[in-house]
Amino acid sequence: MAEKGSSSVSSRMAARRKEKVAEKMEEKKGEKSAEDGGKAEVNGTGEAVSSGDAAVTNGAANEAGQDKPEPIELPPFETLTGDRMDPFSFKFQFKNVEYSSGRNKTLLCYLVDKSSGVDGLLRGFMEDEHAGAHAELVFFQLILPQYDPSVNYTVTWYVSSSPCAYCCSKLLEILQERKTLRLNIFSARLLEFEEPDNRAGLKALAAAGCKLRVMKPLDFSYSWDTFVEHEDQRFTPWEDCQENYEYYQEKLADILQ
Repeated sequence: MAEKGSSSVSSRMAARRKEKVAEKMEEKKGEKSAEDGGKAEVNGTGEAVSSGDAAVTNGAANEAGQDKPEPIELPPFETLTGDRMDPFSFKFQFKNVEYSSGRNKTLLCYLVDKSSGVDGLLRGFMEDEHAGAHAELVFFQLILPQYDPSVNYTVTWYVSSSPCAYCCSKLLEILQERKTLRLNIFSARLLEFEEPDNRAGLKALAAAGCKLRVMKPLDFSYSWDTFVEHEDQRFTPWEDCQENYEYYQEKLADILQ
């Protein structure tokens, strides 16, 4: 608000001059508020309030159930890619236990061999969360987006869990479009294998020529050596690793029969 003229200023001309100066100052303040991203806060009487007073006012309004803050929108999860993963992620996500509580990610280790031999053997890993795009599909967007029908591709995956029904349907489309691509999927666990849609998806993939197998203890050791930043530490199979492999392999055989 503009300050009132002092008692020493008696002429109307001087008072008017002061009012103009005050108006210019208020205009500059308004321009600065606009540059800072919004209008100046006002209180119940229409007077401008300081930022500190505005915070108190907003806090009181929130307590009264008014002007609740908007929920924060988190950015979409991005699939991670790399050459070697950390040992903890491998041991936790690839553990072939029956009840995989907390294992809400898919880790996919890949090998790509092309008959042309131009690019050599591609090797690496991908990691996703089930809330985002699944690694099985992102693989064909990031790692192998281009397809040359004159080249034979052999793609081998070591994955923490088998593809879901949706991924199976999309992979089936890719295999039908890319006739010279051979896909091998070795899974540490079977994802919700009692669900009819998942069972049907795996069976359709196998019928299309995709090789499906449960990871053996030797596969875990190979993946550890090839895709993990193990710092020369040898892989030690966890308890029941062999028994759990046999359990899942029996379930997969039942699905594919």
